[in-house]
Amino acid sequence: MLRWIGVVVTVLFACATAVVTWPHFFRLEQTLGLAHLVAMRGIVVVAFAALFVLFLLLSAARPIRGFALSMAIVSALGAVCGGVTLGLRGLGSDDLPDKIDGSVRVMTWNTLGNAAGSETIAETAVAMEADIIALPETAEGVGEEVAVIMRDLGRPMWVHNEHYNSDVERGPQAWQTTLLISPELGDYAVIDASGDGTLRLPSAVAMPVDGDGPIVIAAHAVAPLPKYLDDWRYDLRWLADQCVDGDVILAGDLNATVDHLGGLAASEDTDLGWCRDAALETGNGGVGTWPTSLPSLFGSPIDHVMHSDAWRATGSVVLTNLDDAGSDHRPLVVQLERSE
Repeated sequence: MLRWIGVVVTVLFACATAVVTWPHFFRLEQTLGLAHLVAMRGIVVVAFAALFVLFLLLSAARPIRGFALSMAIVSALGAVCGGVTLGLRGLGSDDLPDKIDGSVRVMTWNTLGNAAGSETIAETAVAMEADIIALPETAEGVGEEVAVIMRDLGRPMWVHNEHYNSDVERGPQAWQTTLLISPELGDYAVIDASGDGTLRLPSAVAMPVDGDGPIVIAAHAVAPLPKYLDDWRYDLRWLADQCVDGDVILAGDLNATVDHLGGLAASEDTDLGWCRDAALETGNGGVGTWPTSLPSLFGSPIDHVMHSDAWRATGSVVLTNLDDAGSDHRPLVVQLERSE
């Protein structure tokens, strides 16, 4: 009887391991609990490795040796498969090539309500030669401060903003998303439809005034807390719809890893709508951008820069040297170049 119980437990554990490792295969990547678990894939890999060691030690007891060894094998497979997945997505690269004519640097940084300070944001953007800067949880006034500092440092920017609940005085900066765009890319305007986009936190969709240039989206999806889970799913679908088959650059905090986006790709070659994930393409897809309190390989890569076929990603970097700056997110910088 105990042997059969062991077999059942092992089979159930193997099924759970498969679901955690390949959630999209089972169409469970956005379900309560599992969505949160797969977001921390690095920690899951460590947990499977720890279980492997534990069951290996338990196998020294003869009465449960078969059960313990079976569980150890499943745990090892979970750790290896998860580790390989992270490795294929990229465990860290700082390969940003020199800028050439037509190349664009995109930076996204959820600033936690300007916890890092305008000067730090501006100096980082200038150092990274950013042309597009998506700043979720950043007020328009902060964006203007950043733009002034960048102008004084020789890199002027236009400031755009989307603001929810603007009638509330001193509302949280999470109700705002600010977008800075270099004048070299032309004049842009945030379209009114942005206000009907992501439900609880704003995303700004900026269109080139003269129609020449990429659609630029500064994205902020709500976190998948249990009470907001349906809103989170809606936000991701809406953002996928903005990634049209054309000229699009999307940057921001999606509160989702590529694991959560599997069912939102328009083709086998894309990650969200018709967009590809630039960090995934350039060796940083497994590097956590949140939270800064955890090492980057244990964190969750929920901040993204994505692009349509009009662009190709040639390099990216997750900045870990600003973990003590105040925000709980790390900046992500990507270089894009026009597709030939």
